[in-house]
Amino acid sequence: MLNQTSVTAFLLLGVTDIQALQPYLFVVFLAIYVVIVVGNGAVVLVVVSDPRLHLPMYFFLGNLSCLDICYSTVTLPKMLENFFSTHKAISFLGCITQLHFFHFLGSTEAMLLAVMAFDRFVAICRPLHYSVIMNYQLCTQMAVTVWTIGFFHALLHSMMTSRLNFCGSHQIHHFFCDVKPLLELACGNTELNQWLLNTVTGTIAMGPFFLTLLSYFTIIISLFSKTHSCSALHKALSTCASHFMVVIVFYAPVVFTYISLASGSSMQDQVAAIMYTVVTPMLNPLIYTLRNKDVKAALNRIFRRRDDLSKFRAHF
Repeated sequence: MLNQTSVTAFLLLGVTDIQALQPYLFVVFLAIYVVIVVGNGAVVLVVVSDPRLHLPMYFFLGNLSCLDICYSTVTLPKMLENFFSTHKAISFLGCITQLHFFHFLGSTEAMLLAVMAFDRFVAICRPLHYSVIMNYQLCTQMAVTVWTIGFFHALLHSMMTSRLNFCGSHQIHHFFCDVKPLLELACGNTELNQWLLNTVTGTIAMGPFFLTLLSYFTIIISLFSKTHSCSALHKALSTCASHFMVVIVFYAPVVFTYISLASGSSMQDQVAAIMYTVVTPMLNPLIYTLRNKDVKAALNRIFRRRDDLSKFRAHF
């Protein structure tokens, strides 16, 4: 239920109020958005179309790429619009909707990264049982579970935030609607909202992070105890390197934003938000395609098929 105050819209002040920088920032973020959509879209296309990649690891990678496209789409189009807008307004319903999908997709990605770490744990530490444990049914159930938990976690935030009264300034010192900036504008008791943000969101964000670290710690201990060849150890660890890089890039700014005591509207928090809503979705497909031989080979096969098809059509 939406709140019954007279609030109908908020003003998103964006990353800067320097007008001279707006056109340059528009070009930069538009280019980044195109890279995000094309890069992650290519990963999804490869995973879906190439039968050789119909494996649990690439099933979850496809989910991650879909998440990244949607995640950036929640914030970037509105940011791009506001670079040339004089009002920079977002409706109350639009703000709550943006908040919902931001937390829905963000929390889902955090849990999905933990699931991907579990997949690597089983592949390296239980290789003989991998196909039995990571079967199609379990992979589907885990994917559905993390998406469902993420949705209801975000629904909790959006419902509780929509019930607040806003009686002061309606200017949000951010480039999208998030819980912390909105709580600063609310009047009345926001202790429950703060508790949900610190406890529930903190648990959903940091719980998978520690599970991911535990998975990799167990992998390293297992490899050192079983593998005495440096080349074999390097090969095994290299299969986890891409995923671990994604985890670090995603969690570093998240930890800064939601664990630090800094204000949600500070410039430092905006920079951190740009990192995990813009930069991370752009880097993910680059990290996986540059380091993953299977994905690169699948891309090459797709390009070769298109070239062959073009030559065939040109011949006739």
